[in-house]
Amino acid sequence: MRLWMLIVTVIILSVISLFIGAIDIKPSHLLNWESLETQIFLISRLPRLLAIILAGAGMGIAGLIMQSLSRNKFVSPTTAGTLDAAKLGIIISMVFFTGLSYIGQILFSFAFALIGTFIFMQLLERIKFKDAVFVPLIGIMYGNVIGALSTFLAYEANILQNVDAFFQGSFTLVVSGRYELLYVAVPAIIIAYIYANKFTVAGMGEDFAKNLGLSYRTVLNIGLIIVAIITTTVILTVGVIPFLGLIVPNLVSLYLGDNLRKTIPHTIFMGAAFLLFCDIISRLIVHPYEIPVNTTVAVIGSVIFLIMLFRGKAYAQK
Repeated sequence: MRLWMLIVTVIILSVISLFIGAIDIKPSHLLNWESLETQIFLISRLPRLLAIILAGAGMGIAGLIMQSLSRNKFVSPTTAGTLDAAKLGIIISMVFFTGLSYIGQILFSFAFALIGTFIFMQLLERIKFKDAVFVPLIGIMYGNVIGALSTFLAYEANILQNVDAFFQGSFTLVVSGRYELLYVAVPAIIIAYIYANKFTVAGMGEDFAKNLGLSYRTVLNIGLIIVAIITTTVILTVGVIPFLGLIVPNLVSLYLGDNLRKTIPHTIFMGAAFLLFCDIISRLIVHPYEIPVNTTVAVIGSVIFLIMLFRGKAYAQK
């Protein structure tokens, strides 16, 4: 698939997304800038579209970096505990630091996401049997342990329902003034593109990278910081969106290979297109109501993930 085809797909899906909702908005309504439809369009529909594009592109890049650095096609923020660690950081800030500001919660979540991902990468270095399927299963178990701790803390503090609602992946409440944090993903993606070749070399192994004069640890830390930043901004803005960072990079690598300098632009638009498609489906199934987009992503993503698992180790170690 060529890049221009992905761009056209994103544009088409974006137009469809802008004019789907409980309130019927037509292009002719936008000619009157003082109408209710125009205000809804500017305050709700347009911010929601931008949030979807930024979240989809960001999570796709986060998954791409993790798969490259871990040298495993089944690793992503979902299967490496990154999302669970970011969630734990927010819950701890809510339970033990009730007076913490929003910026403080962001920093708390970022720190836990970074530490959680770093611990997972350290676990990989100590695993001798690095089977393509075994590694993500370790990550899923690791994430479930963190998730169990989060649930326990939320239950003890009697905020379990609030936490579940807060982390439910949905763009329903995205309006102007409540999504701008996602713009932080833009410089993170730019840095990822600048370091794309170094990520590719680092993905060939520490010894290989050092033989080429590359500071493996520095590149690894930069990659983990980018993943933590993107994961934190997405989870704080729209909640948990599973599988996106797993399947999008794999779909791109099927036809483009593993050179990050080439795959990053495709991953950006593939991630945006995939999340736009899932969001549109979520809004049409029970129209004029909608189901959380994380449900749609989880259903579609889990099916693709199972197909990838059945393809076996040969594809995962490509």
